[in-house]
Amino acid sequence: MSTAIEGLRPAAVWKYFAEISRIPRCSKHEQAMTRYVVDTAKRLGLDAKTDRHGNVVVRKPASPGREGRPSVALQGHLDMVCEKNKDTVHDFAKDPIRLVRKGNMLSADGTTLGADNGIAVATNLAIMEDRSLEHGPLEFLFTVDEETGLTGASNLKPGFLTSTTLLNLDSEEEGAVYVGCSGGRNTIGTWTSRWQKAPGGSVPLHVQVRGLKGGHSGLEIDKGRGNSIKIMNRLLIALEAAGARLASFEGGNKSNAIPREADAVVFVAKKNVARAKKTVARFNDIVRAELATVEPDLAVTATALKAVKGAKVLTAPHQAALTRCLAAMPHGVLKMSADIPGLVETSTNVAIIRTEKTRTVLTTSQRSSVASEIEEALQSTAAILMLAGARAQHTEGYPGWKPNLQSPILAVAKSSYRALYGKEPAVKAIHAGLECGIIGEKYPGMDMLSFGPTLEGVHSPDEKIHIDTVEKFWSFLLGILRNVN
Repeated sequence: MSTAIEGLRPAAVWKYFAEISRIPRCSKHEQAMTRYVVDTAKRLGLDAKTDRHGNVVVRKPASPGREGRPSVALQGHLDMVCEKNKDTVHDFAKDPIRLVRKGNMLSADGTTLGADNGIAVATNLAIMEDRSLEHGPLEFLFTVDEETGLTGASNLKPGFLTSTTLLNLDSEEEGAVYVGCSGGRNTIGTWTSRWQKAPGGSVPLHVQVRGLKGGHSGLEIDKGRGNSIKIMNRLLIALEAAGARLASFEGGNKSNAIPREADAVVFVAKKNVARAKKTVARFNDIVRAELATVEPDLAVTATALKAVKGAKVLTAPHQAALTRCLAAMPHGVLKMSADIPGLVETSTNVAIIRTEKTRTVLTTSQRSSVASEIEEALQSTAAILMLAGARAQHTEGYPGWKPNLQSPILAVAKSSYRALYGKEPAVKAIHAGLECGIIGEKYPGMDMLSFGPTLEGVHSPDEKIHIDTVEKFWSFLLGILRNVN
């Protein structure tokens, strides 16, 4: 057992969390986790079944005397966002997540922690194991590929679940219960890459943007954090005054994460190298001053590289189309909700850029709790891409979840929390995609609620879980299960 979780409570939750931290579970590669859940269910004498996509449902009978109560499903996803710092040596396909405990925080060593949504998986496994708990009939739904397409939930079939109440354990703020979420889609722009030989006598410079916090492109989109792609693009435009020609541009890894790092290689005439480096240093000072409060570790640097024979750069028109498109492309909050104070209603994220041999690809993501506003954001993004000569495509996306403030399970949750902590939980909607939206479509009439312990920096190597909130979350969940009638 990891020493990082020694003495933490509830012991069973942390035991399972440490165990699954050793199992590879990047999105679309959850097979080992599916086997682990099924094997655990069998060891505990519980009924488990899987579908062809890797989703698992486990059923646990009611505790004595509660057999007549309605069945409740507890749901979390098996996959995690696999992100690491550039200087971290880690193979997500085989290496265990290295847990690091500092005071009340548990994080990982240079990688994502996987508490999103490993804490739900661990909690479900602990409830499956504990025969002393009071509850009606339970179903435990473990879905796959939530982070990169919600494909597990999207492929659920009628009859896989029998419960009419579902508790989604994938929210990240203890003391809050969520009753609604945004829907979202991606817009992808593609150019045919146009190359030419790098100018004679030019020197390649490796330009880097490092030290940004990144984070979830829904939950943290209103925090004013830096976007490495947008920052790099500003610098590239500034370097054009020194005649810089773009050879490569890479930034971001996930469409649902604010990009933390970006790299570019530019070729500059030897006589302009000093000027280009001064431009980078000056820009570093400017952008650090702009973001000093939220991004104190931001650094923009340039390093000369050894020239490579036959090196190529993008043609000037292609470079201009790309950099001007990125300059025009919005990033961040587009609209705040007029109904729920503090809720982002609509946003867009400039997520991933890649210059490849035959194509250049820009991925953006749009979110909104209002379906028509997603459509408007999609149209605007596509228009910018097309004006810049790119081909624009939209992904299918996922639906939102409309709040129901008269929900029976919400009433149970509020009374249960009040009995435990002397106050009611905050009732909120979230600017992120939860599987509740899809599950609600798959099982019409499902009464749903989402909650969890407090997490920070999800989808980035800064991911942390507040240790003390896990026990409060556990007690709250067990209180709900006791009180369902």
